[in-house]
Amino acid sequence: MSAIDRRGTLLFAPALAVFAIFFLIPVGFFFVVSFWQLKFYNLVPAFSFENYGEVYREYLHAGVFTFSIALTIATLTTVFAFLLAYLIRFRAGRFGPALLFVVMITLFGGYLVKIYAWKTILGTQGIVNTGLMAAGIIDEPIAWILYSPHAVVLTLVHFLLPFAVLPIYGALRGIADDPLEAARDIGASPFRVLVDIVLPQAMPGLIAGFALAFLISAGDYVTPRLVGGTSTFMVGNFIESQFVNRLNAPVGSALSFSVLAACLVTLAVATLLARRLLRSR
Repeated sequence: MSAIDRRGTLLFAPALAVFAIFFLIPVGFFFVVSFWQLKFYNLVPAFSFENYGEVYREYLHAGVFTFSIALTIATLTTVFAFLLAYLIRFRAGRFGPALLFVVMITLFGGYLVKIYAWKTILGTQGIVNTGLMAAGIIDEPIAWILYSPHAVVLTLVHFLLPFAVLPIYGALRGIADDPLEAARDIGASPFRVLVDIVLPQAMPGLIAGFALAFLISAGDYVTPRLVGGTSTFMVGNFIESQFVNRLNAPVGSALSFSVLAACLVTLAVATLLARRLLRSR
């Protein structure tokens, strides 16, 4: 190994050590624990697939509900993020940097602040119900607007939108103007330019934005608890309950890794379908 290679290895060593200590080792430990048993609130290192069997029997319905919500959130977030990034990159002109700055500044807003803001907006005394009552559309506040899956979708889409805009805008920034102008010169419609040139080159950003929104939504438990109500419990809430309320680390770990595996499979399938759709356009 040359001196340059050794120097590069030494530079990366602290980051790799932090990554191993605070991520790889804890993840590996809980993966092993997911095969253990809990007896009288004590961990028993007895290898068994019983925890994963319990996850399948008890939490399959919660997993299906969670993934349907997460897919909805990820799809809406990706679509809105692409429209906003496309506007900033191709349509806003000299106002593009200002719009991008507005999008980025929203990242400094706290996660809980945004949740409580939407909880106030959608509440019985919030602006939505107040506006509908002032317009004469309803006679009394609508209670189900807040504690419902719709509130969870709306809150998380709003929170995740800036995070999805970043990779999509980065991909759009890499598209040169010359191919777009050449396509227009030979008579290509705006739709063909979008489908044949923009979307294929923006695909890495779209996949990254979708994956980020999907993973965060699938694992979130704070938003469903605060704006979803008791009828919108997602897998994250059950994982929290296993670790905090039941002190059942084996089942909680098995549930966590089951969700992680399902997320990876879902993202792989979504990526494959998106690429095949573009190739068959």
